Amino acid sequence: RDTIPQSLATMGPGFLAAAAAAAATAAYILYKQTARKRRLRVLGVIPARFASTRFPGKPLVMIAGKPMIVRTYLQAKKASKLTRLVVATDDIRIKEACEAVGAEVVMTDSDIPNGTERCAQAAERTSGTFDIVVNIQGDEPLIEPEIIDAVVAALQDSPDAVYSTPVTPLKHEEVTIQGRVKCIMDQKGYAIYFSRGMIPNNKSGKVAKDYEYSLHLGLQCYDSKFLAVYPKLPDTPLQLQEDLEQLKVIEHGYKIKVIKVNHCAHGVDEPEDIASIEAIIKRDGLE
Repeated sequence: RDTIPQSLATMGPGFLAAAAAAAATAAYILYKQTARKRRLRVLGVIPARFASTRFPGKPLVMIAGKPMIVRTYLQAKKASKLTRLVVATDDIRIKEACEAVGAEVVMTDSDIPNGTERCAQAAERTSGTFDIVVNIQGDEPLIEPEIIDAVVAALQDSPDAVYSTPVTPLKHEEVTIQGRVKCIMDQKGYAIYFSRGMIPNNKSGKVAKDYEYSLHLGLQCYDSKFLAVYPKLPDTPLQLQEDLEQLKVIEHGYKIKVIKVNHCAHGVDEPEDIASIEAIIKRDGLE
């Protein structure tokens, strides 16, 4: 018998809380009814927003002669498990840059608060039916297509999860950088927590040189039915505190499957990151 996670059943009194609890409960039941079915049709979505508060115009920043969003699209296009791939944006400049290289673009609303909800709206506005939606962060211009395929396979093989995502070993000198999101998992590979701070911490409060920290990569894979109701779930305290969308999934009682991969590059969080990405492109002879 399927049961509702306790966090969904005790969300508090009041009309708004009751409505939120009802949405969360409906999402959970809907997911449990379909979780055991093999999820095969996969939509890849690359959300791209021009008006970023931390790095305005980031999708169109030039990296070794190409806009960053174009580099991300060309890498993602190589993934074999994607049935279809689209770029989701609210900006005509990004649309034109992507269409110039043959990308399919879905226009989304400008007031969407985050990439996950932009991804959900793009999936809703894309014709066809999909079992899985992959949110491929537009600021990962060197994301390996093999990692996209592995994350999709992880969700397909984990019927108790609504979400899958990859982590990779993090350099010790980068553990305290707020822009590098860390993740800790349980013994079965399900996420316990994500943080901008150092996790796990220790008694000394210093980076442990003998511990392998896990860097969360900008790639999320969702059960499509769960993604459709994700925007209706209320924001959660830890999500708001850390400004990390994936924490809302955990706080509402859902499971996130995490896989470990080897990824030598990092995303572009700040303008200073561009030089290191270009160095990798030059070193590896990438176009």
